[in-house]
Amino acid sequence: MHTMWKGSISFGLVNIPIKLFSATEDKDIKLRNLHRECNTPVQYEKTCPNCKKDINMEDIAKGYEYVKGKFVILTDEELNEIKDENQDKSVEIIDFVKLEEIDPIYFNRSYFMGPGENGGKAYTLLREALQESGKIGIAEITIRSKQQMAIIRVYKDCLIMETIHYPDEVRNVSDVPAVPEKANIDEKELNTAIMLIDQLTTPFEPEKYKDEYRTALMELIQTKINNNEGTASAEAPRTNVVDLMSALQASIERTKGTEAATIPKRATTKTVEKVATNPIKARTTRKKVGS
Repeated sequence: MHTMWKGSISFGLVNIPIKLFSATEDKDIKLRNLHRECNTPVQYEKTCPNCKKDINMEDIAKGYEYVKGKFVILTDEELNEIKDENQDKSVEIIDFVKLEEIDPIYFNRSYFMGPGENGGKAYTLLREALQESGKIGIAEITIRSKQQMAIIRVYKDCLIMETIHYPDEVRNVSDVPAVPEKANIDEKELNTAIMLIDQLTTPFEPEKYKDEYRTALMELIQTKINNNEGTASAEAPRTNVVDLMSALQASIERTKGTEAATIPKRATTKTVEKVATNPIKARTTRKKVGS
């Protein structure tokens, strides 16, 4: 697991060195936008619509739009000064509360917390104290120049930190249009609805819930790969080719054109096996891809 932050937790006079690890991961299948004509990935360049020209990073300034079309410019020096003032590598637990007092709308992101060097005993102390008291800690932390509220709680014998939104980041529910006020509900209808809820009530087992769309999309992609429906762009990448079969197929298509479609599948499979078992040939093949 990659360590994404190092610092310490403090509550009272207790200071615990800790490391943060991302507790969740985004498994969305990322699709690239390609030019239909040649299958080359589309690039999005930074341009100035007023000057009608491309711009580089050194030409870009940071600005806050306080009214439409009017900006306050913030220099790198000003931003770095504020960043340095708020870059304290510590998590200070301010209060202890009960978890059920926090509505889930406040929760944002989860991080596993592991003990830092010589922090095992203090880490265990905080974990056991939280478990025995049934409380969680409310803390403040700065991650990537952004100050955030967070809670510290126990999850399967591990301390976990979950960033939470500040109150002014949660929109006012009264702004939601057309929310009906309380109405007279027929008691029979209400009892039937409650009965249905009771019948569908079950212990929470997260393993039984699946992302059906992602699974179906990945199966479709894999089927197309297995049927050799992959294609190469006009400028195929020269390095970082992950799928060996796709790399070989792209090389064949570029060097032999339409002959690639006539190569027997069995022969192609043997070629892959030979290259996969011969590191020297594998490296040579990768160098030729996209040449």
